[in-house]
Amino acid sequence: MAADFKLTFLGTGTSVGVPVIGCPCRVCHSEDPRDKRTRSSVHVRCGDISVLVDSGPDLRAQALREGLTKVDAVIYTHAHVDHVVGFDELRAFCWHRESPLPLHATPETMGVLKRMFGWAFSTENVFRGYIKPDPQLIDGPFSVGDLRITPLPVQHANADTVGFLFEPPEGPKVAYIPDVKHVPPATMNLLEGADILIIDALREQPHPTHLSTEEALAIITECGVPRAWLTHLSHENPHSELEAILPSGVLVAHDGLKIRA
Repeated sequence: MAADFKLTFLGTGTSVGVPVIGCPCRVCHSEDPRDKRTRSSVHVRCGDISVLVDSGPDLRAQALREGLTKVDAVIYTHAHVDHVVGFDELRAFCWHRESPLPLHATPETMGVLKRMFGWAFSTENVFRGYIKPDPQLIDGPFSVGDLRITPLPVQHANADTVGFLFEPPEGPKVAYIPDVKHVPPATMNLLEGADILIIDALREQPHPTHLSTEEALAIITECGVPRAWLTHLSHENPHSELEAILPSGVLVAHDGLKIRA
């Protein structure tokens, strides 16, 4: 990998996190720190460029844990609550900026953000210390600094959803798809040549809007990527037991894990 690229898993859990409130199961009471999963998100650093993927409800705790103090852009996969509701925490990344913070999202997702957080996008938002968003609609590949980012359209429930393919100037192509039930052929073509795939694998049993472990492994095999990590994991996945049954080259992501150059 290139020496200036790092991807950090801020969170690897499903929409309710792990442990689940009130759940008596053994994973929710596990002493393995890898079984503690905040809502799914990643942070990508490429040289001096800092990119946040989604702003979930655990963003404050995740940023404090990882010492995250600077974000140059936020890119959104979709508008489900567990990926957007930490929006107000973005204030901390606007305080020291002279220019608005770029937010990249599909038109549908941007529309939801504007409805949910209308005050931030209002022309009356002139007070220093508030979020100052610079909305950027995703309609194809784009760049943040030298980092090229290609949207990966996928099917997930009824929400307009994309993953992302990150291509630094040197080093690996890294695909991140945290919420998906079906990967269309056009997106499978975009994954050709990817070095790393990070993909949704909710649980062993089938689910109507997320990939099961078996389904995720089938996509990994079809893509032919040499390395893959499973994410967006429910409390039905004991980390150590799941990783023990996975094929070579496939690992289980956990909060705080870093894929380094």
